Amino acid sequence: MELIKIELSNINNQDIKTVNARELHAFLESKQDYSTWIKSRIETYGFEESADFIRFHKKMEANNATVIEYHISVDMAKELSMVERNEKGKQARQYFIKCEEIAKSAVPQIPTNFADALQLAADQAKQLEQQAPKVNYFDKVVERENLLNATQVAQKLKMSAVKMNRYLDEMKVYNNTIKRGRAFQQWFVDKSYGVMRQTELGYAQPMFTLTGEAWIIECLTAEGVA
Repeated sequence: MELIKIELSNINNQDIKTVNARELHAFLESKQDYSTWIKSRIETYGFEESADFIRFHKKMEANNATVIEYHISVDMAKELSMVERNEKGKQARQYFIKCEEIAKSAVPQIPTNFADALQLAADQAKQLEQQAPKVNYFDKVVERENLLNATQVAQKLKMSAVKMNRYLDEMKVYNNTIKRGRAFQQWFVDKSYGVMRQTELGYAQPMFTLTGEAWIIECLTAEGVA
């Protein structure tokens, strides 16, 4: 049963599962008006725009008025539900946790040996051949065998990609001078921890090597955050 709608939103060029904050506020039955509630929660708990949430203006059809909508990450929604400290908050948090468990159980397993990797590559190539037009797909999109995106690495640490990326920002892994999307610092690339690849839609995407994944897990475990 869908208690609160979860949808994909693009945050920092990553498809992140989000919740409409207005719908969450209504479900939680907060006694604060919506505008005060969302602004106070963001300020009090230090949520960051383009990391934990995005906001945009929406024109209402009924009266042509413009309102500000917030789409918040599921992690942020869980935290807001928890601090509400009522039965509705508990119900919402358990619902989000259950949705994540279901989603994780459907995530394809990463190959653990060379034979499985070859089979996966062959299956993907066959699928591309069947679905893509007769153009050289690999001229535009570089093969990603043995490369992982942030979500896949974060799953090993049992945290969200958004949360992991916060730690990586503090560790100077990403080049923060890039305003749109994420790109690795040159030192990270030089150590063969990560490479930049192009998505099917033409966006630049940072991808982690297996060595980079091991380095991240080791660092965050040593820091006690994983």
